[in-house]
Amino acid sequence: MVEDLGLEREILPVTYSHVASKNRYLFVKGKLHKMPSGISGAIRTVPPFSRPLLLSAAMEMLVKKSKKDDESVYSFVSRRLGKELADIAMDGLCRGVFAGDCRKLSMRSCFPPLYNAEQNSGSIVLGMLLGSGTSHVVRPGPLAQKSRNQSWAQWSLRKGMESLPEAIVDWLTQSEKVHLHRHATVKQLHLSGADWEIQLEDGTITADHIVSAMPAKALASVLPHSLQPLIQLLQDVSSVTVAVVNLEYKGSILPIAGFGHLVPSSEDRGLLGVVYDSVPFPQHDSPIGVTTRLTVMMGGAWFEEVFGDPEEVSQEYLLAAASRAISSHLGINIAPTWSKVTVQRDCIPQYYLGHWERVESMRSYIRQRLLPLSLAGSSYDGVSVNDVIFSGRSAVEGLQRSAVS
Repeated sequence: MVEDLGLEREILPVTYSHVASKNRYLFVKGKLHKMPSGISGAIRTVPPFSRPLLLSAAMEMLVKKSKKDDESVYSFVSRRLGKELADIAMDGLCRGVFAGDCRKLSMRSCFPPLYNAEQNSGSIVLGMLLGSGTSHVVRPGPLAQKSRNQSWAQWSLRKGMESLPEAIVDWLTQSEKVHLHRHATVKQLHLSGADWEIQLEDGTITADHIVSAMPAKALASVLPHSLQPLIQLLQDVSSVTVAVVNLEYKGSILPIAGFGHLVPSSEDRGLLGVVYDSVPFPQHDSPIGVTTRLTVMMGGAWFEEVFGDPEEVSQEYLLAAASRAISSHLGINIAPTWSKVTVQRDCIPQYYLGHWERVESMRSYIRQRLLPLSLAGSSYDGVSVNDVIFSGRSAVEGLQRSAVS
């Protein structure tokens, strides 16, 4: 997509050999611990773990396959790899990726490659080695192939990731093949024969098919009442709120170098993790002097419990909580030269147990009713940027197949 949009020269790549790729930390028992990496990290006992990861992996291959259709992430990992890895590593990972509780999240929906590896090969380790963990293949273009050849672990754009959607808008506008209604709230959807009437604040649009990337509950709120079974299924997809606090400090003040650190729920329920933005992407730092940028993520599934109502909590309170965490975890006690607090309401869907079945029921209902509707976006098949781009691609490919047939 970046290649198609002509943004190749804007890419800031970070390779697997970069310190931001090699060094990732967990905050456990009041200390930062570097996650084991490489062969030496796998065969040695590395704190905060009490045994080598290679031993856990070897024992995993002896565990019998589950016969359940779904299982919580915590149950799956503790059963196959041990309670310690579930309590520390997977708990922290689920908070970093989903801002969610691994004891409630679905293994089948959140980590399908690992779930499929066990189902197909009887073992995570064997399944991943044999390649049973993935089923989707998209042929890489020249830029994607370059990223593989050069071992990119992550990347950004010179003007930040916001320039990606901005470039998409520009490309669509220049193509003159679409008409964009930006910042246009959808008030209601009506079915009129085989077509949709999309009611906006300033008028109505007619469409013969809708690809909805709205959050599930937002779509449920505008569908016609005649589609009540679908509305109920959509309403059952929950989401969580995350407070994002961006901080910039004068000077190079990090005591360690790496991507950042995650915080298991047993350590601090309100703090999800901290990203050391200046390490992988110093190009985004202030052009005036040396600075250090950090992003603190808080709340998620624990937002209301720790911080209260997202509508009522003050930015000052959240900034103070983030500053205390930075002081406690990284020993940074000076005030930031710049800060920004954003409360992202209902920003990450939560794939709880049975999510896959709910999504299948939604799409089955749409097919049976011959509804001119496709579901895309983060509410269904993955929450990452890559996931939602792929879901949009899949929706379009589905439309193309139905047009041919």
